[in-house]
Amino acid sequence: MGVGVMRSAVLASACLLWLTACETTSTRLPDILAGNPPAPSVAANDMAGLETTGTIPTPQPDYGPKGAPPILGIDPNDDLSVAKQQFRLENYGIAERYFRRAVEAGPNDAEAWLGLAASYDRLKRFDLADRAYEQLARLVGRTPEVLNNQGFSFILRGDYARAREILLAARAKDPANPYIKNNLELLEKSARTRKAVR
Repeated sequence: MGVGVMRSAVLASACLLWLTACETTSTRLPDILAGNPPAPSVAANDMAGLETTGTIPTPQPDYGPKGAPPILGIDPNDDLSVAKQQFRLENYGIAERYFRRAVEAGPNDAEAWLGLAASYDRLKRFDLADRAYEQLARLVGRTPEVLNNQGFSFILRGDYARAREILLAARAKDPANPYIKNNLELLEKSARTRKAVR
C-alpha cells in the first residue's frame, strides 16, 4: 500500500472518529494553553459538565510537515487518542494506562500529562495526580487552566479550603473563564451540601 493511500485512509479514519466522538468542548488544549479562552459547549452526555477545562478534546487531522514523526492524538489508534476516547467513555483505568504510555513516549506533551492527571483524579489516586499536575506546571506554568483542574481535583478530595484557594488564584488570572466560574459554583454547592462530586 502506498504512503499516499495509507495517509488518506488514516485521514478518513480520523475524520470519522471526529464526527462520531462526543466532545466535551470544541477547544483544543494548545488553544487553552495559549490563553485563548474556550467557549462553553456542553453536550447532553458530557462526562463532567464544565467542571474541567475540556482537556480531552477530539483531535483535528493535521499531519505536519511531510516526513515528520506522527503527532500524538492524530492517529485514532495512538496512545493519546485511545486514552481520550476511554476517558470520554468513563473508563478511567484504561485511560490512565494509555495516557501513561503517551507521556512515556512524549514526556513534553502537556495534553497527555493533563489527561493523566485527570485520570488519576477520577481513580482517586490523588498522590499520582499531584505529581502529574506538577509536571504539567513545569511544562506550561501555572496557567488558569492548570489551576482550574487542580482546584477540581481538591473538590473531588473534599478539601474545599484548598480547592477555593486554588480556584480563586485561577480566577485572578482569568476572571472571565467560564470553567473556573463553574468550578467555583460547584465548590460552593459541594461545601454547602457536603455532597461529594463524582
